[in-house]
Amino acid sequence: MNSRIADIQSRILALQGRQVTTTGPASAQRATPAQGSFASQLRSAMAAGQPQSADQTYKLNGKGVPEDLVAYGNGKIPENALAKVGDSRHKLWAPAAESLNRMIEDAKRDGVKIGITDSYRPYTEQVDLARRKGLYSQGGLAAKPGTSEHGWGMATDLDLNGKALSWMRKNAGNYGFVESVPRESWHWSFRPKS
Repeated sequence: MNSRIADIQSRILALQGRQVTTTGPASAQRATPAQGSFASQLRSAMAAGQPQSADQTYKLNGKGVPEDLVAYGNGKIPENALAKVGDSRHKLWAPAAESLNRMIEDAKRDGVKIGITDSYRPYTEQVDLARRKGLYSQGGLAAKPGTSEHGWGMATDLDLNGKALSWMRKNAGNYGFVESVPRESWHWSFRPKS
């Protein structure tokens, strides 16, 4: 959000420098449409900072990860690419968070409560988790650091009772989420459209 505000402010300052011309006393300054109206430039700046929609399509690598995220690296996703899940402290890649928030609200309308226990996991947290819980490949619960779906901001661990798990298995695909780890019914991954 801060980078979006800074971008908008810099565009406003640039526009102010280009659009105001002096034709006499300060009270007689007038704006000239140098590159479109101020309002259209402001709308453009605001749109440039909007999170991408969960319904948008993405260019994915061979593992289904958007190339935009691959450029950052697993566990190194910047804050401005993440968004909060509801009113929790949890964050996901913005399109995944948007879709999860929508899914949680729709489940709530159906009388189903979906909680969240884990989300985006920076690389240092992946290392710590592997140390504490062991690697999945060796019977533990953690992916090899740098390979976790959580490190892409595209996986979440959910707090699901039986009713919620049943609802998820029936509806999660409509929101782009899949149950991706066979022995972890709480782990759900976002699969963006390509």
